Amino acid sequence: MKPIISLGTQSFEFLRKNNCFFVDKTGLIEEWWENRDAVTLITRPRRFGKTLNMNMLECFFSSHYENRGDLFEGLSIWEKEEYRSLQGTYPVISLSFASVKGTTYHSAREGIIRAVRAAYRSHADLLKEGRLSPQEREYILSLDRYVLDLNPQKSISDELVSGAVNELSFYLFRHYGKKALILLDEYDTPLQEAWVNGYWEEMVCFVRSLFNATFKTNSFMERGLLTGITRISKESIFSDLNNLTVITTTSEMYCTRFGFTQEEVFEALDVFGMSEEKENVKAWYDGFTFGSRKGIYNPWSITGFLKDGIYRPYWANSSSNNLINDLICQGSPQTKTSVEDLMAGRALTTQLDEEVVFDQLARSSAAVWSLLLVGGYLKVEERIFDRDRNRFLYRLMLTNLEVQMMFEDMIRGWFSQEDVPYNAFLRALLAGDVDYMNVYMNEVARLTFSNFDTGNRPSGKANPERFYHGFVLGLIVELAGKYRISSNRESGFGRYDIMIEPLENEDPAFVLEFKVKNPEREAALEDTLAQALAQIEKKNYDAELEARGIARERIRHYGFVFEGKRVLIGGA
Repeated sequence: MKPIISLGTQSFEFLRKNNCFFVDKTGLIEEWWENRDAVTLITRPRRFGKTLNMNMLECFFSSHYENRGDLFEGLSIWEKEEYRSLQGTYPVISLSFASVKGTTYHSAREGIIRAVRAAYRSHADLLKEGRLSPQEREYILSLDRYVLDLNPQKSISDELVSGAVNELSFYLFRHYGKKALILLDEYDTPLQEAWVNGYWEEMVCFVRSLFNATFKTNSFMERGLLTGITRISKESIFSDLNNLTVITTTSEMYCTRFGFTQEEVFEALDVFGMSEEKENVKAWYDGFTFGSRKGIYNPWSITGFLKDGIYRPYWANSSSNNLINDLICQGSPQTKTSVEDLMAGRALTTQLDEEVVFDQLARSSAAVWSLLLVGGYLKVEERIFDRDRNRFLYRLMLTNLEVQMMFEDMIRGWFSQEDVPYNAFLRALLAGDVDYMNVYMNEVARLTFSNFDTGNRPSGKANPERFYHGFVLGLIVELAGKYRISSNRESGFGRYDIMIEPLENEDPAFVLEFKVKNPEREAALEDTLAQALAQIEKKNYDAELEARGIARERIRHYGFVFEGKRVLIGGA
């Protein structure tokens, strides 16, 4: 009988008890235990089974699941006799910051306090008479009173919250005679929210103190394990943790423990009678690389496809991509140029720093590519050692077709406001209707220039260079399949040209020149337009198209010239 697909279930016990589809990842238990690291941080993109794996570890080790070997029968870990004796023998403190998404520091801090309180409630038996001293009971009840009341006039000290997990570890040690395993899922969610919503410094101070007391100075912790999407820089929150082992997407350790391997995906397709779909599934959903292991698939997409049999972007659309959208839309021209390459199927070669420094995202393209890589939007095609600079460079590409579609939708969104008729403008361009192009292009520019400004530090003036690159990306997306779009980037803004080459010989080709009015040289926009059109002729931009067999009479020239948010278009 086929197993049942239970989408979104993060309970290991539920999946095992109800004959639900489950890919055996219990090898994580052995690998983590055998490595014997004091504190381990594993980063993986969202929807990669982090929460389910953490719950699996809890079910295996926690004394709350004593004598529950039935949950692991038939799985690889249960074949090892020495691990059967470990099952259900440790006190486990399990926390999750996944829901800590406050728009203010106060609300996010409350979310963390709730998570700590939930860990205490899972060990409610400690509150029984005689287990704690009156002072210890009062310590715990103070958390309860704060969370249940949440009166803005009341407060609870950072010191009490920061030491709460450490204190719970002591209570558990005294009760069980064993040090605790501490599992923290989605540790970086409140930090990402803090950066987006403008309370980064406050949250960093609070979390640094909590992590120090929980994972560094906690003499009643046996081992700790954290999961998240990003590796926040050590200087930000891990400066005190010299006992931290960090596993990123480029690390070899644990490379097959999160996500499905191709062998696991193809086996699942066989089980569900979809063997003939293997190549299509590979084209849509393959592409993730962890360490040197390629052919890793996102579990969310695979289980979604197994359930309904429809090809669509399950993973890419499973959460908000607002941060990625803002970083690219408001990014530098160089960032958008690199996205042009990626959208065209070309690789981007860059340095990477897997320690994400959020306050560098607005000014460092390397930080942006690092975030896109750890987030799962890019994959490593090749790692190259640069002897001249004595460091590694990485060739990156969009992960797969699913991510490609997500980027296309994101770029369309830049021009999709109700009053911005971008598609109508493109139709006018292809039809050669210059009057129509001028009306619509001015409306597009007026309503979208601000989108391409630096969001957190708006300049207060139009930025044609940023707009130009966003415009090129829009062309690449909307004209894909019928035209090849290329842009001359080496000459710098003011000398850019866009070539639109038809893939079918009967269609016209286009050369577009963008210029900003120079008031010292040009009295009117019409003068700038004349300069733009003359440049196309002078530099013989048609030569490349003619070399590909396109007759000169089929090549149209257009100048796009800017003065603030005003645009003038003319053809020759």
